[in-house]
Amino acid sequence: MKILTSKQTSEADNYTIQHEPIDSLCLMERAATMAFRWISDHYSDSGFSVFAGPGNNGGDALAIARMLISNGRKVKIFLYKGQNLSPDATSNLQRLKKIPRVDITDLSVEDFPSSETNNIAIDGLFGSGLNRPLNERAAKIVTYINKSFKHIISIDIPSGLFCEDNSENNRENIIKATYTLTFQMPKLAFLFPENREQTGRLVVLPIGLSHKKISQTPSLWNITEKKEIQNLVSPPHHFAHKGTMGHALLIAGSYGKTGAALLASRACLRSGVGLLTTHVPHSAVSILQTAIPEAMMSVDRSDLMFTEHPELSAFSAIGVGPGIGTRVNTQRALCELLDQSKNKKMIIDADGLNILAANPEWLSKLPANTILTPHPKEFERLAGATGDDYSRLQKAIDFAQKHHIILVLKGAYTAVISSEGKVSFNPTGNPGMATAGSGDTLTGIILGLLTSGIAPFDAARAAVYIHGLAGDMAAKNGMRGLIASDIIEHLQPAFKEATE
Repeated sequence: MKILTSKQTSEADNYTIQHEPIDSLCLMERAATMAFRWISDHYSDSGFSVFAGPGNNGGDALAIARMLISNGRKVKIFLYKGQNLSPDATSNLQRLKKIPRVDITDLSVEDFPSSETNNIAIDGLFGSGLNRPLNERAAKIVTYINKSFKHIISIDIPSGLFCEDNSENNRENIIKATYTLTFQMPKLAFLFPENREQTGRLVVLPIGLSHKKISQTPSLWNITEKKEIQNLVSPPHHFAHKGTMGHALLIAGSYGKTGAALLASRACLRSGVGLLTTHVPHSAVSILQTAIPEAMMSVDRSDLMFTEHPELSAFSAIGVGPGIGTRVNTQRALCELLDQSKNKKMIIDADGLNILAANPEWLSKLPANTILTPHPKEFERLAGATGDDYSRLQKAIDFAQKHHIILVLKGAYTAVISSEGKVSFNPTGNPGMATAGSGDTLTGIILGLLTSGIAPFDAARAAVYIHGLAGDMAAKNGMRGLIASDIIEHLQPAFKEATE
């Protein structure tokens, strides 16, 4: 699913109007109808306070108000005209005024009403075209809504929020929605953690914008969909054997962190790799051979840490980092590994990333399209701090392009960034996965798919999707108490669900 800028979305609206063909008022009615149906299904007994602004977002809100009134619901309408209403908002206001005794308050000139806490607020003050902070009067209306209502439904976008970059915005003057009912596709801003209080729970409502126009519109951003995963990860063919499914090398673990090697190894094996060799310190061998008999062991001369690597020619892909620590001998061993891995597929995670951050000149040693999987703090160590999530994404795109690598920025809506600067956001996963070992599990899945021959960018985004899906399956028993092993136990059904 593509993510378009506010300007591109407006162009898709206009193209749909011209080529469906459909007039703009009817397209607005279509959007309002979708929102009305959702609101009716989820709030069957409530009264509503509808806040409509001067633009087409206000027109949507006025149309929704009319539909709710026609459905027998109690509705109060609060209109903020600003300077002038848009033509379609004007038309919907005229339709409303034909209803006997309709309750409309003009907030441009009248005082705020006393709050009715049992009502649901519907926010249609400002839409996706907003490109500057709210003026004083509009900001006061937003503050009033946020303070007065327990439940707020924003239409298309929370009023005051910009669609992409909010680094210069005033967050105090943005609606804090319980739900955002957005049309056709999400806005980029919805995918950033810093906007979670404003966006609330996101619902995407299709309104029939031209698929042709959307497909022809260039965008660096998209959200991964199941049909893409089906095309990327195919079941093994009838004549497959362990030799055709690839041989992975995983370098993981140190004294006290053997669990990282165990989790990543189990996840790699559950991802369909043909052969797995796990390189661990001598002290960890008996633990892993007992816990994971399917994996072969490469034994480091050190009892404590990673200090050397095996001969690399036999391996299709290499994963390194989970639990290896950052001691001097381990740093030296990673440098030697990079020097001898010029043409290898590789994923680096956890302590491997911390070592790179401490030795940034080694980034030039990375094989092209190496996958790095930092969480926010690890990325900050690698590339430097930013003041907001939009700037962090732009820095990540620049970083991936500069070093010809693939970045997996972990978190809600994990962003997988290609070496060309394309970004795929992941829709699966849940907060229960914010637990020790979850990242080690992801590393194993990526390594398994990378080893089986899937291109690095595709392997990364497919692994992130399936990792999140396994976490969602595990969370059916509750998110609290979910552990990384639960994710691994659900990998088989997750692969089945995502690829068949």
